[in-house]
Amino acid sequence: MEKELKPLWSKIFNFDWKFGLFLILLICIPRFILVLHGNEIANMQFVGILMLVMAILPFLFLSKYGRRKIGIQKPTNYRWLFFALGIGIAFSILLYFLGDTLYGNTYQNWYQYIAKSYNIPQEMNEQSKLIMFGISAFISMSFSPIGEELFFRGIVHSSFANSVGNTKASIIDSAAFALVHISHFGLVFHNQQWEFLLLPSLIWVLSMFAVSILFYVCRKCSGSILGAIICHAAFNLGMTYCIFYPLSGN
Repeated sequence: MEKELKPLWSKIFNFDWKFGLFLILLICIPRFILVLHGNEIANMQFVGILMLVMAILPFLFLSKYGRRKIGIQKPTNYRWLFFALGIGIAFSILLYFLGDTLYGNTYQNWYQYIAKSYNIPQEMNEQSKLIMFGISAFISMSFSPIGEELFFRGIVHSSFANSVGNTKASIIDSAAFALVHISHFGLVFHNQQWEFLLLPSLIWVLSMFAVSILFYVCRKCSGSILGAIICHAAFNLGMTYCIFYPLSGN
């Protein structure tokens, strides 16, 4: 019988919920701390390094069979890659309008707060803005979607699914994804002090949970983790566009 874990790791772990919980604690706690630190100093370079680690973990721990099981394979339904693109962009724009309607041009608006980490100069010509947008979009569409989807919708989801099934595993990996994103918005650094925004944070976490479920749907329907990666990348593209253009015009 083929095993998901490489021989070395299968002597230590079973590919089950305990292994999934171990990975969540191993990655999400330092990631939470690094993002908070990045928000404080307006520099996310260490978070980018952690995203690379998240992307490497399936190749470090899993056998070829295990990597196929978590969705590292060719899609079985290519149409869903296009659906994933549309779903991700649509959700990010919807979230922009929700934040703008409820909180406008304030730090209680999730996109307004996250925009600080982009370090967008106040005065920029259109060409400079386009170049900076392109660079930021490329980064946000590569590091985070690949690392987070291989981790949350990949190795973490499949380890929990072995114990509790795909539906419950999707709820668990989505909850972990959503809660760790409180470090991006919810627990905010404003006026040189930390503040927890209860209601905006609740809306943000529920939104992150919902979009995580959509990432999983795209993985399942496309037959490949690529579906989740594309949906996540499209969401980040939409968010980056909203930050550089609608928000910067406020």
